[in-house]
Amino acid sequence: MSKATVWLQRGRKKRLENGHPWVYASEIDRVEGETQPGGIVDIVTHKGQYLATGYYNPQSQIMVRTVSYKPIEEMDAAFFHERLEQCAAHRSRFVADSDCRLVYGEADFLPGLTVDRFGDVLVVQLLTLGMDIRRDVLLEALIDVFQPKGIYERSDVGVRQLEGLEKRTGVMYGECPPIIEIEENGLKLEVDIVEGQKTGYFYDQRENRASIEPLMKGWGSRSGIRLERRAADVELAGSGAQQSSETGELVPVNANGKVVTFPYWDGATVLECFAHTGSFTLHACKYGAKKVTCLDVSEHAIDTARRNVERNGFTDRVEFVVADAFDYLRTQVKGIEERELRSKAGTDTSKKLEGSGRTWDVVILDPPAFAKTKSAVAGACRGYKDINLHGMKLVNEGGYLVTASCSYHMRPDLFLETIQEAAADAGKLLRLVEWRAAGKDHPQLLGVNEGHYLKFAIFEVRSKLQL
Repeated sequence: MSKATVWLQRGRKKRLENGHPWVYASEIDRVEGETQPGGIVDIVTHKGQYLATGYYNPQSQIMVRTVSYKPIEEMDAAFFHERLEQCAAHRSRFVADSDCRLVYGEADFLPGLTVDRFGDVLVVQLLTLGMDIRRDVLLEALIDVFQPKGIYERSDVGVRQLEGLEKRTGVMYGECPPIIEIEENGLKLEVDIVEGQKTGYFYDQRENRASIEPLMKGWGSRSGIRLERRAADVELAGSGAQQSSETGELVPVNANGKVVTFPYWDGATVLECFAHTGSFTLHACKYGAKKVTCLDVSEHAIDTARRNVERNGFTDRVEFVVADAFDYLRTQVKGIEERELRSKAGTDTSKKLEGSGRTWDVVILDPPAFAKTKSAVAGACRGYKDINLHGMKLVNEGGYLVTASCSYHMRPDLFLETIQEAAADAGKLLRLVEWRAAGKDHPQLLGVNEGHYLKFAIFEVRSKLQL
């Protein structure tokens, strides 16, 4: 049976020609030929000029998703094998860890497919009808290219309903233990592929987590600790007598001149909010943090974070808090404001402080998406402003705010504008040190704004009254 042809409207925007792989129902003039849901169709202009080939779903607002810019008859075993080999080659070049995202949908020219590797297991999401009906041939290609011991499906996302599909989870192939240990940037982490969020772990922040390394040391002087050369006593050969070495070694000493034995004396104090399973906490400890507060609203997430901290030997430097991040940040700020008020003459000091008023050298905010739809943007702006305003108030003078947004509808300029407004209200001046997006295993296809969802920034925080 010959392929059907999708004719595009004359007055449409030329998004397809500019690299966007989606064709909306509103852009289609007519469909010629016999079509099947999920079947392959050719896409042509109103003049009949061939543009691309994609799979078709009349139930979806995104009626065609492009898979090739040259005519193909079917997405068969050879097609998937070639595309997956390309995915593997990209990761082997740019990603040091074998545990990573292997397939990132449209950006890997496999729309509707997500594949993450956790140890010897692949976790797969089939988001569209066009991918779902080809699960058998896709499965064979995944096994052939990546040689996993098991493949687990996590197609339990709401977007499938827009494609006329039910949610689906379970073992597709081999053995899939629910809990798997992975490695990221030299750290060991536990991933729950069955009950964890999305596919079990968020690989997109891998390089961003590593970028906090320069923030973790250089804080000892604020505690009055300095390096001082101390003569070392050495034994004279054969005599048993002691003599002071003239060279000695540099050792940390406090304001009283006593040697500091704590190995992380120069490390930062860190607060990680929305910690999930503690990935930023682990990186902070690895890079030398003195003390980390790891906070999440989920007891289950914090339990996992605690195990991750233990398996990496960081238990003595991490405290865990189960709380709502918005409430926790406000409580700490309130405590600071109450102390400042008490410091003024004539203030009643007998009243108990309601907030503890702690501060940290580095505050990390990595919240879930606040704006999942365009209509939610206004509320998302309020949420992002709230956490960033209170977060930067808790940063010690000259410290750092690490903040992110994974809401696609929160465009980069709007995110920065929201943070700027928060800084103005907080009386802070921010210096942008680093601006990043998702890692290299999440490539961005130019022309597809939907893939440019992650914003990540590091700001130095200064108070206007201190300058």
